[in-house]
Amino acid sequence: MRITRFAAAAATAALAVTALASPATADHSWGNYHWARTSNPFTLVVADNVTASWDAYLDRSISEWSQSSVLDLVETAGTTNPKRCNPTPGRIEVCNASYGRNGWLGLASINITGGSHITAGTTKLNDTYFSMAQYNTPEQRAHVMCQEIGHAFGLGHTSEDGSSQQTCMDYSQDPNSTSPNAHDYAQLESIYAHLDSTSTVGTSSGKLPRVGEDVSSWGKEIHRSPDDHHSTFVREFGGGNLVVTEVTWAN
Repeated sequence: MRITRFAAAAATAALAVTALASPATADHSWGNYHWARTSNPFTLVVADNVTASWDAYLDRSISEWSQSSVLDLVETAGTTNPKRCNPTPGRIEVCNASYGRNGWLGLASINITGGSHITAGTTKLNDTYFSMAQYNTPEQRAHVMCQEIGHAFGLGHTSEDGSSQQTCMDYSQDPNSTSPNAHDYAQLESIYAHLDSTSTVGTSSGKLPRVGEDVSSWGKEIHRSPDDHHSTFVREFGGGNLVVTEVTWAN
């Protein structure tokens, strides 16, 4: 696992903020989606399918989200084709590629079984837009990477009106909204307060349904933010299997 000085510094900063923050409450879970597991804290594998231009941002997000008291992230080398970014049971795949001028900066998709249990997560970052000057900034890259990975745990957004809560899970353009905050960690504690009788973590075998990179493959749009910057889609595959996709649109 590559931990850069950038990531290490970010982790230290996150710990300091958490230590100084007053007790937080939060209510931005994404439906009732969560990974099934039989104990806390649990460990999720994050597969690195990104190029060098994204490595520091992936390392930083892994380090910062691992400050949660209920989950730890472990990075491993990815084996999927980044252009397809196929889901792998039991872990999160993170990919970047030039997916084309299809309107989106980032996608977070979660495979769901049994109505609420996450069985896999994928994060896709669209270099077609991130190669443009207006998006190719450290703040934009950090915000989208952090947010799409956060969705893979079952976290929703903290706001939809453009206001800043200084977290990567908000909808703002605040340059300080690039990392998790105390409310995000509190929400994770709430989501994962209960235990399950089975586990969907770390299975890494079998084949799961996937959605593509074009809106036509995502199913039904069930929500769009007032500012048109985010949408949620659901596609049903039968047998209780769903893929839920959160889209960050380009301006």
